[in-house]
Amino acid sequence: MPKTLVELRSRPLLDIVSHGRGGPKGSIRLSSEQIAAIDRTVRRVPEAMVKVLPKDSNNLRSVARHLNYIGRYGKLELETDDGERVQGKDAGQRLLEDWDLDLEKDRRETNLASVTGRSPKLVHKIMLSMPPGTPAKGVLEAARNFAREEFALKHRYALVLHTDEPHPHVHLVVKAVSEQGERLNIRKATLREWRREFARHLREQGIAANATERAIRAETRTHKTDGIYRATLRGDSTHTHSRIESVAAELLKGRLRIEPGKSKLIETRNQVAGGWRATADILTAQGHPELAAQVLRFLAQIPSPHTERELIAKDLQQRLRSHPSRDPHRTR
Repeated sequence: MPKTLVELRSRPLLDIVSHGRGGPKGSIRLSSEQIAAIDRTVRRVPEAMVKVLPKDSNNLRSVARHLNYIGRYGKLELETDDGERVQGKDAGQRLLEDWDLDLEKDRRETNLASVTGRSPKLVHKIMLSMPPGTPAKGVLEAARNFAREEFALKHRYALVLHTDEPHPHVHLVVKAVSEQGERLNIRKATLREWRREFARHLREQGIAANATERAIRAETRTHKTDGIYRATLRGDSTHTHSRIESVAAELLKGRLRIEPGKSKLIETRNQVAGGWRATADILTAQGHPELAAQVLRFLAQIPSPHTERELIAKDLQQRLRSHPSRDPHRTR
């Protein structure tokens, strides 16, 4: 039996690699939802992003500090699940009290900390964002609808829109334990589902948005923590600077070290390419020759896979070609 392509809650909507591993020709059919997702992907529609911020979610003081921070210390209103607008320098503390997080902390620490050795999360700190240029009002409305569908009448939450960075984004803070006493656990499959739902809500606001896996889009840049990601956007990431300096030093010696993950990267890319070719065949068989041709053009434009260090080296070499006076090898 061929692998199914449709994910309900645990697998990607576009399981492109499985297309290439399918059964006899004609045994796999694409749903209208999958065809629409393929169309968005090959047109490179902007990707919706959903991130969970991992730190300081199990400490009352840290949670209050985060709520105050996303409210810009009283400058912005926090919208809650019950329609309230909370604003002020003490907004974080007021929400802690409203959500009974102090009682939750005492109750849960007693039951769970003894078992796991650590305090459980009191909240989940989530960020929903889109690339620069996306209408901020639409991002906010999509985030509102997403939060309402996922958490209303179950988990208390508060959200706020930030537009002080190029990419409009919404901070969403969700109480980890529902009003029915059930704990929210976020897994990779959960994040995939949330990205897909957030993208759907964005499209309902007239915003082109997609939600596919990085490998399917032939992206090889590694995932960064939120702190590194935001610092890189500002241009002051010490991690990024350190990586660049390390690569530059190797280039000066005339040899760039090959990273251990390069062979796996090539293997994955070959599997994805085979999956896209099989997808084009399936589309043709189902009467979508134009989209099949788009898929093949998309595949032809996919660059060869590069590790992060190779991408940094390529960027440095391009800069030197554009500004040869900065070449450290050049004699003054």
